[in-house]
Amino acid sequence: MAKELVELAKSILLAIIAAFLIITFVFETVSVDGLSMYPTLNNKDRLIVEKVTYYFRKPKPGDIVVIKYPANPKEKFIKRVVAVGGDKIKILDNKVYVNDKELKEDYINEETMQDFYEVTIPENTIFVMGDNRNNSLDSRSQRVGFVKYNMVVGKAALRLYPFNKFGTLKQQMD
Repeated sequence: MAKELVELAKSILLAIIAAFLIITFVFETVSVDGLSMYPTLNNKDRLIVEKVTYYFRKPKPGDIVVIKYPANPKEKFIKRVVAVGGDKIKILDNKVYVNDKELKEDYINEETMQDFYEVTIPENTIFVMGDNRNNSLDSRSQRVGFVKYNMVVGKAALRLYPFNKFGTLKQQMD
């Protein structure tokens, strides 16, 4: 009986360690809180965030990422990468420009209504925005700003819920 309890305890401990390693290094689930990524994502959507991709490459424009909110790293935001280190970004007359090229964004809710003066994205950071541009706390705000790579949790890869929208997420940009 004691031998069986020791084996059970070992199995439980091994399962806990495996779960911790998977959640820390491979993937986790997150729930969308709010409408900043509407229409791509809705409030209460459940997503799988995979963390492996960014061990091998840096985030790129179009990726939907989960980041730690710089003002409170316990909070997580879901945003789209719009520009990366070295890029110049500006918003002028309701259009987003990266390196003087207008982005074609068929996934946004509405045109960006407020101009944003041109800035150069620092190396090893990304510039993120929500798809619901006029209702998103993102890199345009000093509260978020340029997001350092170590604040990127992972790439939103799959919508689990609602079940009728189950599937991969559109990641690319033109």
